[in-house]
Amino acid sequence: MAILRVIGLAAGLTVTGTLTGTRTGSRAGTRTGTRITRDDLEAKLRDMAGDLDDTVETARPTLLAGAAAVAVLVVLVAYLLGRRSGRARSAVVEIRKV
Repeated sequence: MAILRVIGLAAGLTVTGTLTGTRTGSRAGTRTGTRITRDDLEAKLRDMAGDLDDTVETARPTLLAGAAAVAVLVVLVAYLLGRRSGRARSAVVEIRKV
């Protein structure tokens, strides 16, 4: 029941305990007092998912470039920190010829 309530709220619907409710928002007057069916929820979710898919496809190249840059930065910082700690722990040995 809780998941249906969340889905209903995401779809712009006011859901009560028996899955009846009214729409709120821009289409408030079109379906007042009618039952919210599974088809209504599926249609609204598919509409929202379609918009999300388009947004993800347009943002994908930017996100991949950013992720690659962050990965290179993390490797570089790990290398530099490891090099520094290695120098701090290594002993300096002097060899003198007598």
